[in-house]
Amino acid sequence: MVQVERYKFSGIYTVVDREQKSIATKSLVPGTSVYGEKLIKIGEDEFRLWAPRRSKLAAAIKQGLTEMPIQPGSKVLYLGAASGTTVSHCSDIVGPNGVVYGVEFSQRTVRDLVQLAATRPNILPILDDARHPTRYAPLVSGPIEVVYQDVAQPDQASILYENLRAFCSFGAWGMLAIKARSIDSISNLDEIYSREIAFLDSKGLDIVENINLDPLEKDHRFIVCRVTEDMS
Repeated sequence: MVQVERYKFSGIYTVVDREQKSIATKSLVPGTSVYGEKLIKIGEDEFRLWAPRRSKLAAAIKQGLTEMPIQPGSKVLYLGAASGTTVSHCSDIVGPNGVVYGVEFSQRTVRDLVQLAATRPNILPILDDARHPTRYAPLVSGPIEVVYQDVAQPDQASILYENLRAFCSFGAWGMLAIKARSIDSISNLDEIYSREIAFLDSKGLDIVENINLDPLEKDHRFIVCRVTEDMS
């Protein structure tokens, strides 16, 4: 018998099926699978299994994440939204009273995000480059509570910081999936991570968590940080 239990984070659940545990979110659009994920119907509710090998955020949760700033009602700026795999789960979590602004640079990929948003009114797709937050600032109704970044660029920490500075105030959160080999293909992994974290620290951000995503995501670290001083 399949059982569903509330996870320690609001909006996230644990599905237990024959002693196998998976994390899931309660679907905002029942009956619809976004990326082929399994749907579990329990009474009037439907839950979408959240694959940690398809989502850096799910991988971080599986690897012991202790702070989850994305909650019901949150206003989230998601950089590197792609076709919306993780965005769709964030949409489930924030619910009808929250919003996820999804910034994606690829015109081809953003078409899938637009289709996803057609059935999920709390997702607002933005076709633009996350390195230029002032260009899409008119489309974002701030302040933003969480900036989430999953962008394959060499200046990942800088992109996160500039978006936090543009849209957030004291107490806001940053979540960053550091893609080490998109930054430097040669250097030692720990050196790469240390440089990115040192940059965030130099900008006055409080590093709350530093999670190794191996083996779920090779050469990735997941960073959670918080704005603890004025960035203006």
